[in-house]
Amino acid sequence: VDHQKADWVSIHERICPLLIPIRTSLPCLLSEKERKHGMEQLVKRQKYIIDLAYSTAQEFVLDGKHKEAIPAALQALRFSTEVYGSSSVQLVPAYLLLAEASTGVGHLPQASKYLSQAQWIVLRTPDCSVAVQCKLHRSLGLFCAAEGNFEQALYHLANDIYLASSTFGLKSIETSGGYFHMANVFFRQNKMDIASSLYAEV
Repeated sequence: VDHQKADWVSIHERICPLLIPIRTSLPCLLSEKERKHGMEQLVKRQKYIIDLAYSTAQEFVLDGKHKEAIPAALQALRFSTEVYGSSSVQLVPAYLLLAEASTGVGHLPQASKYLSQAQWIVLRTPDCSVAVQCKLHRSLGLFCAAEGNFEQALYHLANDIYLASSTFGLKSIETSGGYFHMANVFFRQNKMDIASSLYAEV
């Protein structure tokens, strides 16, 4: 019952009314033009649910409500899979959000599985955007830091900073987040001089 209540509070209350037109099948005797229009409307509704579920999950994570974020992020992943397919790079943001939420509630093995899925998709997508690669490395870095594997965390955060700075510039907001997280890792290692110099870059 608690699981269902959390699911309802997280996302289902918001998307239930939107599911009815998605789950209703199209009449059989439609013309090709009407079927095409119906499919376009279906995909449009599904994309709206993806955006709503993803932004809801992201909001919960930012508020520190990781448990509440998981059902919404799962809905974002589910509908992304329906719209884009199971190996699309469009699934990566949902996987990364699920990994962050799972890490936040202490489910590190589950977070690791989500990160592996995201990493596999990125590796199989040769034209993957730099922005997605940065997010992946940042997520991997934060996960490794949560595990206490600081060397691996620094490796991934360094990749995040390199990719972000070469694409967006050294002083960009995309790059400063990497500096901040890297500084936190050095801080946790009690290397205050390095941490301070990196905090100054933020």
